[in-house]
Amino acid sequence: MHTERQDTSAPGWLRLLDLVEEAAADGREEFAPLRGLPVEQRQQIVTLPPTIARLTAVRHLMLYGSNLVRIPPEIGAMESLEEFTPYTSYRLHWFPYELTRCRKLRGSTVSTRALYGNFKTRMPFPALHEPVLPGRECGVCSGPLPPTGPRQVWISLGVATDVLPLLVDACSQECVDALPAPAAHHVPTVHRGGPSVAQPPAR
Repeated sequence: MHTERQDTSAPGWLRLLDLVEEAAADGREEFAPLRGLPVEQRQQIVTLPPTIARLTAVRHLMLYGSNLVRIPPEIGAMESLEEFTPYTSYRLHWFPYELTRCRKLRGSTVSTRALYGNFKTRMPFPALHEPVLPGRECGVCSGPLPPTGPRQVWISLGVATDVLPLLVDACSQECVDALPAPAAHHVPTVHRGGPSVAQPPAR
């Protein structure tokens, strides 16, 4: 699942932090943080910082050709987000459930063949034996997570123009039960991944 940790001392990461602060300060509507960075610095960035929650004016998040392996749950605070473009970010196999909080999101350009459960390839979902880099709060109700960690499940949902595999950090079974029905032609229930998960045939 590409669980590598972000090197927070890398020059690319430090520059990214500055770019987020600049974008939050000037209220820009497009945020393309990797544009203009040297290749070596782009390769140093495997996630985005939690401070993206401050980018409440951003309407288009451009992450074309990134080396990202995950998007932090704080993306759910980007309340103005309308367009999400992580295209050709081939190491992004899943997204946080909090992306569904971006109520204005209408367009997405994702390299779908790289996604877990994609209808063309049916890439298998990894088993969730241990919590995988959980967020700070329940992705469903926003309440605190228990000291033992979240209940993590996979769900495939339509988000903007794509069906995306979403990782849910839930605080309780009640929140898991409150999740919406998965997208048609995908795994019909929430699940924990692994080889026992039956997917529909690839198209």
